[in-house]
Amino acid sequence: MSGENDAWRIVHVPGRPPVPPDQQLTVDVVAAQIEQPKLTNTIIRRLSQIAPLEDLHHVKRVKKKCLEGGKIQLSVILCLASENGDFDGIPCDVKDVINSYQLSPFVAKVCKYAASSKEEWVEQCKLWPTSYHPPTYNISGITGFSEEDSRSVVSFMNYALELAKSHGNVVVNAAAIVDPLSNQVIARACDEVCSWHTPKTEVGAEFSSSTKSPADMTGWIKHELGLQRCSSGGPEQVATSISCLHPRWWVDEQTRRSSSFWHPLRHAVMVAIESSAARDRCLFPDVRYKDEATKEECILSPAKSQAKRRKTDGTDVDDGDKNDDAHGNGDLSSRPYLCTGNDIYLVWEPCTMCAMALVHQRIRRVFYAFPNPSAGALGSVHRLQGQKSLNHHYAVFRVVMPQDILDKAKTSICGS
Repeated sequence: MSGENDAWRIVHVPGRPPVPPDQQLTVDVVAAQIEQPKLTNTIIRRLSQIAPLEDLHHVKRVKKKCLEGGKIQLSVILCLASENGDFDGIPCDVKDVINSYQLSPFVAKVCKYAASSKEEWVEQCKLWPTSYHPPTYNISGITGFSEEDSRSVVSFMNYALELAKSHGNVVVNAAAIVDPLSNQVIARACDEVCSWHTPKTEVGAEFSSSTKSPADMTGWIKHELGLQRCSSGGPEQVATSISCLHPRWWVDEQTRRSSSFWHPLRHAVMVAIESSAARDRCLFPDVRYKDEATKEECILSPAKSQAKRRKTDGTDVDDGDKNDDAHGNGDLSSRPYLCTGNDIYLVWEPCTMCAMALVHQRIRRVFYAFPNPSAGALGSVHRLQGQKSLNHHYAVFRVVMPQDILDKAKTSICGS
């Protein structure tokens, strides 16, 4: 969508906080000029064995500079520099290379992290050449949405907002899991942390492709703006009713509401995941994983799981085969693995527990409308999507509402 104030905006939330190109973190390295260019390959091979740059794979080992008269000057990184910036910490093997090839070492600075944008990369190369690989994740939307996709995203986000609104005066988080191949909501849920949050979880809900009028959202946004106003020192009942914003609030409330049923883990995301699993069990009652090897194949090969999901959609079979598939009469290849390939739409940015649950579920994309400044795990406090140690990564987007809707809501609240 366009970036104007009268339009919805879909903003990608990267796995690493944005850093001004000229303020990137640097580390010191020991480098040296190579007086005989023909020895460059030999020196690099030797250094790669004795002093590999384990945490600086994005930094190029050799720096090439053109001097006046067309002469080429080559410099090579020998090793990391010591903390005090002197040459006392140079390994003995590297000292042997320096002596063997009569090199004159000096300390240089290189950027600590790989560039996440072309602007960062340009600034990095002013210090020392680095490699730049644009983030794609092989997921649509990272580099922008088409008009059709943007309308679909806004429609599903409207759906999640209306679902949260359905709880009346109590503001809660809402989640809608969407199969992008069939463009349908397959599971939806709201927070069910305590009994006075009337459960309204539904599975396999039908979804209308038409986008709701922006005016219809004013009522819900009143709740959101009221929450912002309350967070400045007023009543906390509205704010604390959202599980992901205050995941520990139930501990204090439990003593005052001892007669109520409490379950601190039933955040909207967790309930939606449970509903999605129940849906799969209902659609595929006779289908089970035949052995652990098959299950492992689904985990390690998301592309194959996506292909299996396409079979579930039934685009290449007739109506009779679709009905059979829908009732679980197919074989294992017809059953999707967890939520592989699905998207989830949330009103509020999830907490760490919910964000990690989405990793285990193999969610493809996460969309949320409002940030979670106290416990957000996908941009506000943490960025779980950027943790390289995880075995699955999803793309994260924030869907920003038009400013004119927020302005109308503010006027309405102030006048009431």
